[in-house]
Amino acid sequence: MARSGRAARFRGRLNGTAPRAALAPAPPAVPRGAVVLLGMAGAVVTIGGMRVVAGFLAPLLLALMLAVTVSPLTTWLRGLGTPTWLATTATVTTVYLLLFLLGGALVLSVARLIDLLPAYADELASLRGDLTGAVEALGGGGQSVRDLIATVEPGTIESVLADVLGTVAGVASNSIFLLAVLLFMCLDAAHLPDRLEVAQRERPQVVGALRSFAQGTRRYLLVSTIFGLIVAVIDTGVLWALGIPLPLLWGLLSFITNYIPNIGFVIGLIPPALLGLFEGGPDLMLSVIVLYSVVNFVIQSIIQPKVVGDAVGLSTTVSFLSLVFWAWVLGPLGALLAIPLSLLAKGLLVDVDPATRWIAPLLSGGSTAPAAPRSGPGRR
Repeated sequence: MARSGRAARFRGRLNGTAPRAALAPAPPAVPRGAVVLLGMAGAVVTIGGMRVVAGFLAPLLLALMLAVTVSPLTTWLRGLGTPTWLATTATVTTVYLLLFLLGGALVLSVARLIDLLPAYADELASLRGDLTGAVEALGGGGQSVRDLIATVEPGTIESVLADVLGTVAGVASNSIFLLAVLLFMCLDAAHLPDRLEVAQRERPQVVGALRSFAQGTRRYLLVSTIFGLIVAVIDTGVLWALGIPLPLLWGLLSFITNYIPNIGFVIGLIPPALLGLFEGGPDLMLSVIVLYSVVNFVIQSIIQPKVVGDAVGLSTTVSFLSLVFWAWVLGPLGALLAIPLSLLAKGLLVDVDPATRWIAPLLSGGSTAPAAPRSGPGRR
């Protein structure tokens, strides 16, 4: 009897009809709460590590963004029959020139403002006296406020601006590393389309996410450049009409700071507002602030984020939070790279996995109404 039972179980295993008790038990599922906690712990460790190596990582990511942006130029030149080495050389030269022009304009803006400040020493002393008298007339402030007002002098402002210039120089100190990495990335970009075609056979979702990141980054930079030109022209005209010195330089500064989402115009406002205070007093400074804020806030903080969100698939709120987060993680360059880095994170963490794609509509701007159900004789 026992022998016949063993024979029956053996035949059941061969036929795939073994009793359930004979099958190996399924491994227990990991609780969803444990998965969430492990994911949060991994995110904390990753973000902490990025903050530690921010000085190395930020230029590397900037080089990646620039290489992704200019790579179509290499592809276009090769399509025209240009040798690969010549197409790559033209691409590298173009991006190097853009970096030097934009970086040089930023340094020139701060340095020029420092040079102008000593000429307004008398105006600043008069304004300091007026402010002290106004505080005393109001019967408040005390000695501490008067001491604070007394410290506002050209030397103090020059010291603050020198610190800003030192920060810019510190960012530029990684320029050799940035230029070297950018050179190698541009060299690899010449053969990247062929490599992506090979990789797509094995990992189509990953390659699709990387291509989405590249396209979104280019759209973001294109939209930011167009709006930056519009803002620069308007700001230059406004400053020229108000009689602010060097309006072309401050217009160029507003174009550069336009690449910093949401709050870039505040950085570009500081030099012309200071010069307006020294040239015409508080009234002229207030005029500069009001006109700048109306033009730049409406364009850069209302219209542009909406257009950028529709172009790259990120809502206005996500764009602003991206600015805060990446600036905290990577420093000044993080503010410049906020949108591209958010697109990269979205592509690799959300778009690449079918189980997490439901998050994408929550991050995107605009309406994402569900598709209407199909109807027809074949639908039940």
